[in-house]
Amino acid sequence: MKTMLAAVLHEPKDMRFEEVPIPEITDQEVLIAVKRCGICGTDPHIYNGHFPAPTPLIQGHEFSGEVVRIGSSVTTVSVGNKVTADINISCGKCFYCRMGQKLFCEKISQIGVHINGAFAQYVKVPESNIYKLPDDMTWEDAAYIEPLACVIRGQERANITMGSTVAIIGAGPMGLVHAQLAKMNGASTVIMSEMNASRIEKAKSLGVDHVIDASTQDPVKAVQDLTEGRGADFVIEAVGAIPTYQQAFQMVRKGGVLVTYGAAPAHASMEIKPFEIYSKELTIVGSYAGTYDTWLKAIHLISSKRFKPADIISKTVPLPKIVEGIQEAIHNKDIIKIIVDCTVTE
Repeated sequence: MKTMLAAVLHEPKDMRFEEVPIPEITDQEVLIAVKRCGICGTDPHIYNGHFPAPTPLIQGHEFSGEVVRIGSSVTTVSVGNKVTADINISCGKCFYCRMGQKLFCEKISQIGVHINGAFAQYVKVPESNIYKLPDDMTWEDAAYIEPLACVIRGQERANITMGSTVAIIGAGPMGLVHAQLAKMNGASTVIMSEMNASRIEKAKSLGVDHVIDASTQDPVKAVQDLTEGRGADFVIEAVGAIPTYQQAFQMVRKGGVLVTYGAAPAHASMEIKPFEIYSKELTIVGSYAGTYDTWLKAIHLISSKRFKPADIISKTVPLPKIVEGIQEAIHNKDIIKIIVDCTVTE
C-alpha cells in the first residue's frame, strides 16, 4: 500500500504528522498532489474541539495542487492540470440540491471538515468539484480562491450598493477582503473596527477609509459619528463573537443590512429585540460559504490581479510545522494569514 505524509487530528489538540495511506479514488474522482493549503479561521476551532468534526481527520480545505491521477470516468480534468476545488460535496438529489442550494444538502460533506482534507501530500476530490486554473497563477494565490469565494458570496448576499457606507467588524483575513470587495462593489466609505495594532495598520495600508481602534474607542459611537448619527448602510460582522455581534446590531442604520459572516460558537446565543428589527426594517442575512459561480468569480479576480492574496498572506510554513502554524494562528494576532507548503520531501 502506497503511503503519504499528513497532519492527522486524532482528538482535540492532538494532531500528529504521520504516514497514512494515499487516498484511493473512484471512477468519478481526482487525486491531487497538494502544493499549498491555507489555515482557515475554522481550522483552529476544529483543532481545539470547538467546531463539530469527526476524528481522526486530516484538516485543510483552502488548497491548490496538481492532478496526478484521474478516475476512469473523468473527462474534464487531465493529469498535470493546476487545480483547486469546491470543498462542499453535495448529493445532487435532495430538495436543497434541486433548489440550487447545495450548502444545505441533507448529506453535505466538506473536505477538511467532515472528510479528509489537504494538510497532506495528497487529497481526493470529485471531478464535479474541480476548478482548473491558469498556468501562471501561483500556488499561494490559488490557495486563496476558497476564502475569496466565501467573501464574494457574503458580498452578494449583502447586495452592497453604489455610494453606500459599509462598516466591518474585524480586520482579519476575511474582514480585510470584505473591505476590498466592498470598494470594488461601489461603497463610497468603508469603516473598519479592530483592536490589534498590526491589523489596524494593514487595514490602513489597504485603503480602508476609517479604521477604528476598538481598544481605545467605542466602535459603535465612532460609526455613528462618521455617519451623522444614522449608522452604516451595511454592517459585516467578521469576528464571530457575541460582543461584536451586539455591536453590529447597534451600528446598522434603520433600513440597513446586517451580514452575519463571522462564525460564532455553535451553542452561543444573545438577546435581541424583535421590535427593533421590525421597527427599523432591518435586513439580516447569513453567509456561510462560497458556492457555484463565486468560485469562478474568485479565480477571475485573482488572475486579473484585481485582488492580490499577497496583501493578506503573512507567512508560509512547511507541512511538518502545521501544529506550530495553527498555534500561531490562534495566539499571534499580528499574523493575518498563514499558508502551509505541503510539498514535503521525504
